[in-house]
Amino acid sequence: MAGILAGPVDGPAKLATVYPEVEAVSGLAVVHRASGFTGKVVRLARDGLVEVVGQTGLIKAFPPRPGGFAVAGRAVTLVKPRPVPSGPKGVGPVTASGSRAVKSAPAQVAKASRILVEGVHDAALVERVWGDDLRLEGVVVERLDGIDHLADVVGEFGPGPGRRLGVLVDHLVAGSKEARLAESVRHPHVLVTGTPYVDVWEAVKPAVVGIERWPTVPMGTDWKTGICAAVGVSDPVTMWRRILASVNSYADLEPPLVGAVERLIDFVTDIGGRPE
Repeated sequence: MAGILAGPVDGPAKLATVYPEVEAVSGLAVVHRASGFTGKVVRLARDGLVEVVGQTGLIKAFPPRPGGFAVAGRAVTLVKPRPVPSGPKGVGPVTASGSRAVKSAPAQVAKASRILVEGVHDAALVERVWGDDLRLEGVVVERLDGIDHLADVVGEFGPGPGRRLGVLVDHLVAGSKEARLAESVRHPHVLVTGTPYVDVWEAVKPAVVGIERWPTVPMGTDWKTGICAAVGVSDPVTMWRRILASVNSYADLEPPLVGAVERLIDFVTDIGGRPE
């Protein structure tokens, strides 16, 4: 008979406590119960560890054990965020830019219009978020590798009806070199947009990268080198890999960059976005 004394005194293994599951989304406020470390989730890394950034910017990684974290005072198990397969009801799958995804679309021949970006990092971010949209539209993104020669590039391109040129630049603020160069290429079929940030790195939300804010780099110090020194990363290549790996959609980018790229895409595809 299966009475209370039917088996060993210790009885069968106790039933495991079941903790509610919470998605380890970036920015989620958590407490690691075993250590007391408090912070916000950076990401669930590929090795399965949960990376958490504290108030000082220190990042620690913890295994997502059952009940290992507390959220709003309640013990929970952190799990991998579910993919967002679709937009609003009836819209269907969406791309990283938030646009409606078109499956099995035929390959598009590259259009004459182009989008130019300053460097390889700008190009990589645009590809990561807007790559699907640009391929669908047949729009090619090319690197300038600096904008000091912007006027020559625009002149050689020969913009005109059906041959538009969009340019994305950093530090496009009043009185800057970038603003003067943008003004020098004003043309009905050229649109220059940009962000106020010194470098495209700053256009990635700091919490996504695992820091509270982008550090201020002293004048005279190489910006990327200064950022690495401030956040404790060995070199710019390593830091860039960390930044790019953290970006999954437009939501991980600052609004000025999102708006600037969207305007360029609209402009070169003749949807809108006339120069001001």
